[in-house]
Amino acid sequence: MEPRVDLHTHSHCSDGLLAPGALVALAAQRGVGLLALTDHDTALGCEQARAACALHGIRFVPGVELTGSWRDREIHVVGLNIDGARPPFAAHCARVLQLRRERVSAIAQRLSQAGLPGAALAAEALAAAAPTRAHLARGLHARGLASSVQAAFERWLKRGRPGYVGAQWPALELAVQCIIDAGGIAVLAHPHRYRVSHGVLRELVGAFKAAGGTGLELSLAGMGPGDADRAATLARRFDLAGSIGSDFHEPGLPWRPLGRFAKLPERITPIMARLGL
Repeated sequence: MEPRVDLHTHSHCSDGLLAPGALVALAAQRGVGLLALTDHDTALGCEQARAACALHGIRFVPGVELTGSWRDREIHVVGLNIDGARPPFAAHCARVLQLRRERVSAIAQRLSQAGLPGAALAAEALAAAAPTRAHLARGLHARGLASSVQAAFERWLKRGRPGYVGAQWPALELAVQCIIDAGGIAVLAHPHRYRVSHGVLRELVGAFKAAGGTGLELSLAGMGPGDADRAATLARRFDLAGSIGSDFHEPGLPWRPLGRFAKLPERITPIMARLGL
C-alpha cells in the first residue's frame, strides 16, 4: 500500500493533545511515511518529532503554522522544512506567542466578568507553549460549562460572544517572509475555511503568491470535492504546488485522521517536489 503523507499536524506544544513522540507513534500505526509537525507559532516539538520519526522509519519535515493577517482576517501559513533555530524565526515566534498570551489573558478576564472561572482557565491555557482559544474551550468543556469543545466556542469564544477578543497578528507578508528566512517554503493553509467569496479568495491567494508563497493545501481532511476543485483552480492559476495534510489535533476525531494518500488533482505539482522529496 502506498505510504500516507501528512504535512499539517499539531502536538501538545500548541493546541494538539498528543506529545510529539505519541503523535509520531500514531502516524506510524496509520501508515504515514512522510510527516511534518506544524504547531501554531512554535517549532518547539520538532526535534522530539524528528527523533521519534527516525525510530519509526518515517521521513520527517520540520514545520510550523504561523498566524498572520490579511485585510483584517486571520490567515494561517504552514512553513515546511524550516530551521527553527534561526534568530529571525525565533524572534518572530516570540512576538506572536506574546500576543497569544495577552489574548488568552484578556479572554479570561471577559469570562470572569461573565461569571466563569477565568483565572483558572487562563492558568491552564498559559501553561502551553502556544496558548490558544482551544485550550480555554477544553477547560470550559472539562468543567461542564459546555457540552463539547465546539459548543464552548459557539457559546463563549467565537466572534460576537462574551469571551471573544480579537488580535493584531503580523501581516501575511511578514509570516511568509519569516518562513523564507528560516530556509523553508510557505503553504497557504486550509483555503476553504476562510469565509470569503471566491473573488476575495483569489485575491488572497494572489497576495500570498506575491509575498513569496510556494504552495496551497489541496488535500486536507474535511475538504469537500467542490472546495478541492476551487483550490486546485487557484493553485494552477498562481503556479502553486499542492500540499497534503490532516490538520490533526487529537485522536478520536474521525474527520481528521492522521495521514492522507498522496493523490492530487491533475496538473498540480506536489509540494514534495518543491521540498526535494
